[in-house]
Amino acid sequence: MKHSCLVALAILLFACKRKEPTDLLVRNAVIYTVDTGFRVMQAMAVKDGIIVATGSDKEMTERFAPKEELDAQGGTIVPGFNDAHAHFVGYAASLRMVDLTGAKSWDETLARVRDFAAKNPKGWIIGRGWDQNDWPVKTYPDKSSLDRMFPDRPVFLERVDGHAALVNQAAIKLAGITPASTDGGGSVEVKNGAMTGILIDNAIAGVSKIIPDADTAAVIASLLAAERNCVQAGITSITDCGLSIPEMRLLEKLITSNRLNLRLNVMLSDSEENIDWILKNGPYEKGNLLVRSVKFYGDGALGSRGACLKHDYADKAGWKGFMRKDSAYFAAMAGLLAGSDIQMCTHAIGDSANRVILQIYANVLKGRNDRRWRIEHAQVVDSIDRRWFGEYNIVPSVQPTHATSDMYWAEERLGAKRVKNAYAFRDLMNQTGWLPLGTDFPVEHIEPIRTFYAAVSRKDTAGFPAGGFQMENALSRSEALKGMTLWAAQASFEEGRKGSLAPGRYADFVILNQDIMKVEEDKIPATKIIATYIYGKPRYQAPR
Repeated sequence: MKHSCLVALAILLFACKRKEPTDLLVRNAVIYTVDTGFRVMQAMAVKDGIIVATGSDKEMTERFAPKEELDAQGGTIVPGFNDAHAHFVGYAASLRMVDLTGAKSWDETLARVRDFAAKNPKGWIIGRGWDQNDWPVKTYPDKSSLDRMFPDRPVFLERVDGHAALVNQAAIKLAGITPASTDGGGSVEVKNGAMTGILIDNAIAGVSKIIPDADTAAVIASLLAAERNCVQAGITSITDCGLSIPEMRLLEKLITSNRLNLRLNVMLSDSEENIDWILKNGPYEKGNLLVRSVKFYGDGALGSRGACLKHDYADKAGWKGFMRKDSAYFAAMAGLLAGSDIQMCTHAIGDSANRVILQIYANVLKGRNDRRWRIEHAQVVDSIDRRWFGEYNIVPSVQPTHATSDMYWAEERLGAKRVKNAYAFRDLMNQTGWLPLGTDFPVEHIEPIRTFYAAVSRKDTAGFPAGGFQMENALSRSEALKGMTLWAAQASFEEGRKGSLAPGRYADFVILNQDIMKVEEDKIPATKIIATYIYGKPRYQAPR
């Protein structure tokens, strides 16, 4: 009897000391969990791609027997960055084009086009990224130089924001474009009775729709290259704003065949085909792909003066911009989606466009709710209209680097008084209590660190302006990190599985070379990504 008791006691003691098996134990780290208490931990355990526990090094090493250990060597770990508004497929396409971003003059833009054409001697010349606001002469270019350089080869050069394009005569001829080629929601620029080649918003489609599709193999290669660039920047999740069903299906194929590892929340564009499909099939989920929203296009962009304003542009008397479609269309679509679980997400830049869409949403939502209908950009919102966000739980989805890219000329467009209503991130967050942040890449750079820095400092990467741009609307560091992780996940109803490093969430995390929550503000832009993990697996590791 005594012997049996001793054996039982031994078994009990052994059982008490037995460690729990797990796949990965991350230790010796500063882990910002971004959980409900915004706790900071030293270690976390991962099993089957899911975080099972967080805690101190001591308690975690005593509790778990991992197949693999990761010594973070005191490094900073944050949840994988979730870009709440970007264009992943568009960014991939830009990798196949002539890159015009950052060109400091029209002459530099032409030189880049010439070099690209020499290396790619056949077919259309496609480019994106020019911005006349970065040039000494801040006016739109015209097609005359392109006509001389490429009299027989069509050229299509999209502005950085995607809301204007410059085309040459060969492209105009192929598309059959005339000054009357748009019936509203866009314009064909004419000077001295002749078309300049500048197309604004809806007018762009007349040319873009005849550009031949790229070879599928080339498209896939560019998507895989785009993913490599994203994970190198610390991005693990993206909301891709405005795709067609064929584009979504290609992403689905790559995800289900394990060729793409990013988590993608896809907004379908607002075509009749897409809306019919999502009302029948959505919310739709397959692996890392989620489709539960439709992207609508309220107005244009401020840089191309297509944003719809309540009053005239300060630098263009008699011009207020325009809505891309009649307000009755948006009201009808809101009524249609109101009876479903599908999110309505609408691009609105100008204060007039924001007011129109806010009122339409309010009429359908009828008070407080958890529909999480979104306004993408919410860039210029009159102070008297901001209450709609809070009263109807409408989500402002904003991009902090837009403020620091536009601050050099925004006052010219809006005037000294109205510019105070622009990029008002803190005021918007005060309405809702949370604020998803994105980049809008490839309109802006893909690096989330730039988003974080712009949100908290309101400066460009050179540290300008010294005191920050309209600092009353800066975010705290914890708010910025939440906006890029937890709140971005919340904007797509996914906060229960990603966006924080809490038990039960995906083991998507990033290791940084410095603590962005504590380092001096001017050193934030120098932050490097050491490693990016998705589902507990390394998808990027910086060379040593």
